[in-house]
Amino acid sequence: MDLARELTDFLGAVEQRLGSTLVDGDAGPDVKGDTLMEAARHLCLGSGSKRARPMLTRLFGGAVGVAAERLVDVAVAAELIHSASLLHDDVVDAGMFRRGRPTVNARWGNIVAVMSGDLILSTGLHQLSLLDARLTRSALSVVSEMTRAAIAEVEARGDLDLPLNRLRFIAEGKTGSLFGWCGNAAATLAEHPEAVERFDGFGRHLGVAFQIADDIRDILGTDVGKPRYADVHSRTPSMPILLAVAKDESLRRKLKDAWAFSAITPERTKEIGAAIEATGAVDASMARMNVEIEAALDKLGHFAKEPAGAELVSWARRLSDGIAEQVQGRAA
Repeated sequence: MDLARELTDFLGAVEQRLGSTLVDGDAGPDVKGDTLMEAARHLCLGSGSKRARPMLTRLFGGAVGVAAERLVDVAVAAELIHSASLLHDDVVDAGMFRRGRPTVNARWGNIVAVMSGDLILSTGLHQLSLLDARLTRSALSVVSEMTRAAIAEVEARGDLDLPLNRLRFIAEGKTGSLFGWCGNAAATLAEHPEAVERFDGFGRHLGVAFQIADDIRDILGTDVGKPRYADVHSRTPSMPILLAVAKDESLRRKLKDAWAFSAITPERTKEIGAAIEATGAVDASMARMNVEIEAALDKLGHFAKEPAGAELVSWARRLSDGIAEQVQGRAA
């Protein structure tokens, strides 16, 4: 069986396990249905998720010879941890849509969104505890890191002087830490200490690259389901924004003045977004993204020679090539 077919079968198994995990529990007498699990299913099932973390889990495991069936619960746990963070993020950001659908907080309210996130987070960690206590300990560490990065992101709102290393800390904590954990967990099951370190590093660098790619898509307007210049509107200091204001003092003053108000008009948002793009900040951000990708590939080392490792390399390259095509498309 070729790798593409193996990945398809694996993701199908993950989807089935997610479905059987997110079933109604015992909510007590005289209760019709399980609101928290219904909300979780709304986000987790049939919502267009790319299942990046399960995919990474399978590829990491394949590179060190872990059987696919041993990785399903790890992949499901990674997806549940990720989904819990999204439920909480949408409350913090007052997000109304995700993946083209109303968010859980928009449909059921903040209380259900927070508690649903707590429930699926505990569910994922419980499943890991039954598989291998080492995975539970490392996952708890990652959840802590993700939480600290999330509050750092909130604290950074409106800060045009945010150091780039602080922005990177946020990106690595929110995305890279869980990407890295997928590799860490697979290598732990393989009892392969070298792979634990290499895969964790690969995932962390790749996660930072993913975050920069998202920042670039925001400026280009190529992020499906998200309005263009959303970071400008929400006062979020992204990589292109910080690089642009560092280069153009006049733009810094304009954006600082705009962010001083509680709301920015769509016209003002568009004007500032276009000015950011005109500074060349998108190209500069893409260069930083590619530095992270090369660092990820360097971390992978000799594991890149394995078929699954080669697919990890291709995955990283496709991210770079895809952003480059979008940038060129906008220029044309």
